Amino acid sequence: MTTGPEYDEELVTVSDTQVTWLTQEAYNRLKNELDELIENRPVIAQKINTSREEGDLKENGGYHAAREEQGQQEARIRHLQELLRGAKVGEAPANDGIAEPGMVLTVRYDGDDDEEVFLLATREEGGEGELEVYSPESPLGRALLGAKEGETREYELPNGKTQKVTLTRAVPYGG
Repeated sequence: MTTGPEYDEELVTVSDTQVTWLTQEAYNRLKNELDELIENRPVIAQKINTSREEGDLKENGGYHAAREEQGQQEARIRHLQELLRGAKVGEAPANDGIAEPGMVLTVRYDGDDDEEVFLLATREEGGEGELEVYSPESPLGRALLGAKEGETREYELPNGKTQKVTLTRAVPYGG
């Protein structure tokens, strides 16, 4: 394992290249969530202080629950800050039939007659919709990036076997 400044620079480079495509609506929704979480910080801190004053911390369930809640909220705040810092906000991608983030893809797996429809994007972009969301960083997402309608690609399954998948349709996500 590499240590020292070279390793840190590598990490920065990796995170700098991570761009997430978001519609303006998704960006606004995530920004509002971030603002609410930041505004809620004093409430959680007060819960912790109140619970701490109840006595023995080893047997104080309220204190531990409040600390756990604080940890989860701080992790979400950091995640949203990083996501929004690297987000590319704009309209849906061009309706050109090419698989890219922000597109709803219809695919058919080799050996299966059924088609699967999903959004190629981050979980945050997909939000609360009914569509399944696959990350462009997933094995399937990486295999399909740049594919044109009718094109067949391959990707490796967790068991080490290779799966062929054909892109039958790619259209911009409508929200």
